[in-house]
Amino acid sequence: MSRLFRLALPFLAISLALVSAALALTFPALSGRVVDDANILDAATRSALTQKLEALQQRTGTQLVVVTLKSLQGTSIENYGVELGRTWHIGEKGTNNGALLIVAPNERKVRIEVGYGLEGTLTDAQTKVIIETVIIPRFRANDYPGGITAGANNIIQVLSGDAELFKQQTPVKPAVAHKQPATNWFATFFVLLWFIVAGLIVLNALRQNRMSGGRRPGGAGLPWIVPIPGPGRDWSSGSSDWSGGSSGGGFSGGGGDFGGGGSSGSW
Repeated sequence: MSRLFRLALPFLAISLALVSAALALTFPALSGRVVDDANILDAATRSALTQKLEALQQRTGTQLVVVTLKSLQGTSIENYGVELGRTWHIGEKGTNNGALLIVAPNERKVRIEVGYGLEGTLTDAQTKVIIETVIIPRFRANDYPGGITAGANNIIQVLSGDAELFKQQTPVKPAVAHKQPATNWFATFFVLLWFIVAGLIVLNALRQNRMSGGRRPGGAGLPWIVPIPGPGRDWSSGSSDWSGGSSGGGFSGGGGDFGGGGSSGSW
């Protein structure tokens, strides 16, 4: 092991720990089509919503899940939403026809997260209109069940092919630019810094290899390099093929993926 690598190892360990802490998120279990982790919905509302979401999937194949959160854990609702959708795998694999209605009451944030395959059907402009004109006014009146139910009803209406009727019932809003999840600049800085240091280590190893005639003592190869996930990805979510099945409800994600489509709002 070269002297440079020994000197850089503690720095690498600290950097990896900081990156891991910045990226790690925990998610509630996918216990059904309505996951009320913040406990803001009554039993009747949860039951009614579940029936509507199940009927939507049976009719169109689209998976829509309503989730309330205790906390966003210090990240943006955009970043949390796309990672939650990917972790739960909402929507069918290949068609990516999943969507999430996410409410974080403690941070006063709401988001409609849209899977890749639905971005042309449930557009950013439509989700923005639903949030601003249907959901947020009710939230400001502390009517969380009413806001979530009305929002879900409008999303279902659009996903069921009634977009024209939806447009007639809601004010026309200008199209908004597609937004990707917010970049985690803290993590990006350390990832780039790690690659610079790793590159220096590799170059130093190659130089020593040439100086020794291509033979390393004991047959050692290049220094061990630890893989790092990209910004916005999570080390804590476990295996990527986790199905998120419910405990007895028989509901799980179907393998869908998300890319940051949708809109957010606050009240």
